[in-house]
Amino acid sequence: MKEVTKEVYLKWYEDMLLWRKFEDKLAALYIQQKVRGFLHLYNGQEAVLAGALHAMDLTKDKMITAYRNHVQPIGMGVDPKRVMAELLGKVTGTSKGMGGSMHIFSKEHRFYGGHGIVGGQIPVGAGLAFADKYFETGGVTMTYFGDGAARQGSLHEAFNMAMLWKLPVVFIVENNGYAMGTSVERTANHTDIWKLGLGYEMPCGPVDGMNPVKVAEAMTEAIERARRGDGPTFLEMKTYRYRGHSMSDAQLYRSKEEVEEYKKIDPITQVLDVIKDQKYATDEEIDVIDQRVKSLVQECVDFAEESEYPPIQQLYDVVYEQENYPFLPHKL
Repeated sequence: MKEVTKEVYLKWYEDMLLWRKFEDKLAALYIQQKVRGFLHLYNGQEAVLAGALHAMDLTKDKMITAYRNHVQPIGMGVDPKRVMAELLGKVTGTSKGMGGSMHIFSKEHRFYGGHGIVGGQIPVGAGLAFADKYFETGGVTMTYFGDGAARQGSLHEAFNMAMLWKLPVVFIVENNGYAMGTSVERTANHTDIWKLGLGYEMPCGPVDGMNPVKVAEAMTEAIERARRGDGPTFLEMKTYRYRGHSMSDAQLYRSKEEVEEYKKIDPITQVLDVIKDQKYATDEEIDVIDQRVKSLVQECVDFAEESEYPPIQQLYDVVYEQENYPFLPHKL
């Protein structure tokens, strides 16, 4: 694994803090009805992304996930201002304002969504990996899904084909304890989701998803295996979300005390503790990072709010170019 240095810890802290504050601002904008529709926040799960990015090669590796997908593209290199604009439905967004919260996408940065169908991205991730194998790109696809999606039949079909063809894919279930509002204990007679990989003789195992170092270690091994041509790995990231399934979730299925217990192992706090213990940064330097993150989030909001909504004509330009001959490429 690439060494976890002082610089890595400082980057992890700044990145995870940005992701957290970015989504905290989204929650506020949602209450103001500036973000419409559904809004699924990632608060608490940031270490899963930070650790994975440390292990990935962003020049060729891909990522695909479900609808809790705002911060992943930022980590992959997408301008956070464009992500914010997309969430506000503006023409400067990643999909020109037509994708919204659940469908952030960037082919340029190899981030392939953002999928609203539960588990729908699992076979698509295997397909992306098939393309990498076919064209010999050397890339590996990180395919993320939630504990609820692990109960979908498409997972078993994708696992079977991925093992049969030794596809360069890492399957990651982010087990945050609840499929919407249903505890993992109520969705199956087993709670160790990673064991589903055993049926396909796929390397698999549990990972502390609240610690970016543990995530990076597991992801490095899985990615190296895939890149060697030895096939997929299935990892269960044991993590937790501090907010509800979505902004409309009243969270009646868990206690406030449970949430507070998990906040004691907050991934951002864990990283900050190491920075302080190892004297990687002074309090003043940490304050500078905090202010830099705060300023960037405000820049994102200003950019999004000052951007225009898509013109009505865009609805037609992205479908057909010529009314009586609908097979021509669209204009955008």
